[in-house]
Amino acid sequence: MSFQIIQKEDAVNNLKIVEVFNDKSFAKIILNQGGSLQELKLNSIELIQDLYPLQYKDTFASSILFPFVNRLKNGQYSFDNSEYQIAINEEEKNNALHGFVFNKEFELTAQKTENNAASITLEYKETELTQGFPFIYTIQLTYIFKHDSLELKVNVLNTSDKEFPFTIGWHPYFTSSNLFASSLKFDSNTKAIFNDKLIAIDTEEIEQVKEVKIKDSKLDDCYFLNSNTIEFKTPKYHLEITSNAENNFLQIYTPPKENVIAIEPTTGISNSFNNKIGLKILNPNEEYLVNWKLKLTNHQ
Repeated sequence: MSFQIIQKEDAVNNLKIVEVFNDKSFAKIILNQGGSLQELKLNSIELIQDLYPLQYKDTFASSILFPFVNRLKNGQYSFDNSEYQIAINEEEKNNALHGFVFNKEFELTAQKTENNAASITLEYKETELTQGFPFIYTIQLTYIFKHDSLELKVNVLNTSDKEFPFTIGWHPYFTSSNLFASSLKFDSNTKAIFNDKLIAIDTEEIEQVKEVKIKDSKLDDCYFLNSNTIEFKTPKYHLEITSNAENNFLQIYTPPKENVIAIEPTTGISNSFNNKIGLKILNPNEEYLVNWKLKLTNHQ
């Protein structure tokens, strides 16, 4: 069965939805929740599931993190000899969290279906000067689905007349039939040190990581990656996550829900606008493109 694409609305929950599917694959993207991918099945394997009863406003599930990832201390930073104050949206820790596009409404601007693939392109144009980030930009998300893979291309265009700082990330949660028996493989020998408000205050050299057995760990950790590949091994499937970014970081988080883990590829770390780790500058009319790819490598 070839792929199909449909648009629909959930009036009860005020959601604008795009679904992409064939007989073995299914994806659900919410346009007015930052174009986020809320459900994903590839080759009959469930990879991303609805996190109910957890709420999107608390989980940021599969959201694009831009123009900063993770947390910004007190919502404050300096750039180009000016001081900025971003609105606080994590009040208990007095942080700005996960940027500005996670709750924006994206527009479906292109779609294509073939026998073995489908793609959709979503777009959001920021035309107002946000508090603490007085810059405008256009961000495009292109999801490319195949029977055993998903590629997410994110393109950011600076439409301001001034340069601006940024980091970018993706916040998907993956499901496992048994997270206790699952593991992550990646190459790292550096880890971020957080304070009690989860602000990165330093880094530490660690014994080289090759594999993390999740077991019953409660995780909220950030690693500096030496390669662009992460492997997630579960009893039912193995998933490879790759990035084309120049600098790659990995945030791992276990939410208060059984058999779910957030595996977040990012180009920077917590408080990047201040510690400058992974921070990039985008010039006027300049574009930045990052590709993340999920690929099933072994499944039953």
